Amino acid sequence: MTAIFRFDVLSQDGRARSGMITTPRGKIRTPAFMTVGTAGAVKAMHPEAVKALGADIVLANSYHLMLRPGAERIARLGGLHKFMNWPWPILTDSGGFQVMSLAKLRKLDENGVTFQSHIDGARHVLTSERAMEIQNLLGSDIQMQFDECIRLPCAEADARRAMLLSLRWAERSKAAFVATPGRAVFGIVQGGAAESLRIESAKALADIGFDGYALGGLAVGEPRRIMLAMIECVMPWLPRAKPRYLMGVGTPDDLLESVRRGIDMFDCVLPTRAGRHGLAYTRSGRLNLRNARHATDPSPLDPLSSSVAARIYSRAYLHHLVKAGEILGMMLLTEINLAYYQDFMEDMRRAITAGSFTDFCDAAKTAWRTGETRGKLDA
Repeated sequence: MTAIFRFDVLSQDGRARSGMITTPRGKIRTPAFMTVGTAGAVKAMHPEAVKALGADIVLANSYHLMLRPGAERIARLGGLHKFMNWPWPILTDSGGFQVMSLAKLRKLDENGVTFQSHIDGARHVLTSERAMEIQNLLGSDIQMQFDECIRLPCAEADARRAMLLSLRWAERSKAAFVATPGRAVFGIVQGGAAESLRIESAKALADIGFDGYALGGLAVGEPRRIMLAMIECVMPWLPRAKPRYLMGVGTPDDLLESVRRGIDMFDCVLPTRAGRHGLAYTRSGRLNLRNARHATDPSPLDPLSSSVAARIYSRAYLHHLVKAGEILGMMLLTEINLAYYQDFMEDMRRAITAGSFTDFCDAAKTAWRTGETRGKLDA
């Protein structure tokens, strides 16, 4: 088993690129969609089933795991891979976004964030050093710097303050990272919706030197054109030989357009959350199985899907399960959605390798127009 972390760009078509991240626990094909297992579990899925659908890596969250069951407890039980029965690569977020969005009574200063748990109101302090300690205890393969994720829209002065603080925390996170062979630490580009701040952040992070680089603080309510503009302005300033990760994104169309601009990695709760609410992602767009038009439709959701469930269960039956509130409906649609996302990433990798990515994009968008929502969450 290799003891290195390495990223290789294997093919490129325009700015879109296909590559391979090598870790001691396995290879990650890029562009990659990381299935989200926030609290050490992918909702409504067995770990083995997630892997069988094509996932090379899952994401877990330090904030949630530090609160319950506790990073120290997980470490005593053999680490997160053993704890959740996932022997393949895991990326852990630092918890910065969750502190912003979930915690009660936050108090932020140069040292870090003091907050009350959204679970029981207990007081906690999260600093760069503690965030990296938690991730080391969990034993994740890719660990994220601690950062301040500011809400958008915001004043440029506020974005600059948060960006500069995140850079100082980046230096501390890098220093606190426990450099174990094969493990990696990623920096996070911040700067709100200001191109100059994003570029300043990217250049400074590149100077610090990380194993990979993420774009944070996007897909948090800003118009989609802003997100894409931030990707475009940052890409020239990030090292080509390192993986690029767009955090918390997104819809199939978001993934397509972001890969077109040079992004290698994604994570999002969308496919699992949509599945629990009766929504299915297919090659013909996103479908709402609650709609009455599916009630008498005997056809499968997606006969070309790698998911057996998408091929053998009728739309009428899935409609029935959703309307009846049956847990099986949530399970089947979650599997179908995760299969679609992994199939979609594999199709993108093949198109990039074949030099036909533009044609692939056009064909995917045309196919989505036959669905109910054109493949977009916000449609």
